[in-house]
Amino acid sequence: MAGNPCVQCRVTPSTKTRLRAIAQEHQLTESALLKKLVETALLQTAGMTTFAVSKPIEPVSRGARLYVRLRTEDHVLLRERASGRAMAAATYASFLLRAHLRAVVPMPDRELAELKRSVAELGAIGRNLNQIARVANQTGRVNGPTGQDLRALLRACEALRDQVKGLIRANGASWESGYAQARR
Repeated sequence: MAGNPCVQCRVTPSTKTRLRAIAQEHQLTESALLKKLVETALLQTAGMTTFAVSKPIEPVSRGARLYVRLRTEDHVLLRERASGRAMAAATYASFLLRAHLRAVVPMPDRELAELKRSVAELGAIGRNLNQIARVANQTGRVNGPTGQDLRALLRACEALRDQVKGLIRANGASWESGYAQARR
């Protein structure tokens, strides 16, 4: 697979250290910073500048706010999607923005806790079935559920597992799709 052309150069260790520090300040990789520097230099030679790379990004406090104007119909969709997840619209928007910036699929704490609880319950069921199987193998008989009962329990566990997998898939898709697509 052929990529874009590459530009390389050798620098002193101190230059490399300074480049790494500046890249970290801007929350970029060294390559991304170099690309911006090259693009800025090329734009400046054409008499155009779009961004300043040398200016450090000011630190942001935890309570910093960002104000965004939305179209009325987008605001309605935002509130509907947020209420569907039992979240405030601003919290939901924050999850979406973070997911986009960091390329992650967000899962709200409440949903994640429910999934963990379901997985823990499946684990407990599995341990109980294992104990029953161990007794049956040691003694040759089982006092309790019949083979038919155990097969029904196994089918229920598999169905629950499939539901949890489906929930995880739907969760990821719902963050990536429009409201109308997620409701289908």
